Amino acid sequence: MSYESTLASVETYFDKTATTKWERLTSDAPVSKIRETVRKGRDQMRDQLRSRLPTDLQGVRILDAGCGTGQMAQELAMYGADVVAIDISPSLVDIARQRMPQNLQCRVTFKAGDMLSKELGHFDHVIAMDSLIYYSAPDLAEALDGLAARTRESVLFTVAPRTPMLMAMWYIGKLFPRSDRSPTMVPHTAPRLSKALFDQRSAAHLCPLNRITSGFYISQAMELTP
Repeated sequence: MSYESTLASVETYFDKTATTKWERLTSDAPVSKIRETVRKGRDQMRDQLRSRLPTDLQGVRILDAGCGTGQMAQELAMYGADVVAIDISPSLVDIARQRMPQNLQCRVTFKAGDMLSKELGHFDHVIAMDSLIYYSAPDLAEALDGLAARTRESVLFTVAPRTPMLMAMWYIGKLFPRSDRSPTMVPHTAPRLSKALFDQRSAAHLCPLNRITSGFYISQAMELTP
């Protein structure tokens, strides 16, 4: 699928099918044991990505690319960052806006749309947590190169790693009708993604960070520096 087709699929899923599920998962509401492992894994990943940024974020402009219900944006704003929080799902952006504490609202600009839009401007850092996991290596490399070109310090993002379990889930998922399932995660490795960036003639440097595994949540953090 092309980037545009995948983007449309992601928008439909998160804005129509999974809004209530994500609203609950990213809250303090009780969830199943399986979803509790996902919640715990996402918390650990968010902590890891945040740890790659300066402690004092006063005057630092950050793009929260794929902000979802706004957990990362809220934390960044608490540390003083000026945040542009964007998501393809208007429904999730509305939830994020409603959840933002009043004293932090002046630090966060919420937008619904494509995280790759050049109209968003330039940033010191970009964070794309679990929002680029549905794209092929060429599309992902092109997206990352475009983000890096407008970022002064680092692009922090996650991918689905090519583990045996995730690969098995990936192949099994292809057996189900597309209308019955969420967008399919595309597993990646650092060497393959580095090659895809090289093929894009990108000058950015890719560095794999730590992998987080918590039950059904398996995600690999990476850092791209211009």
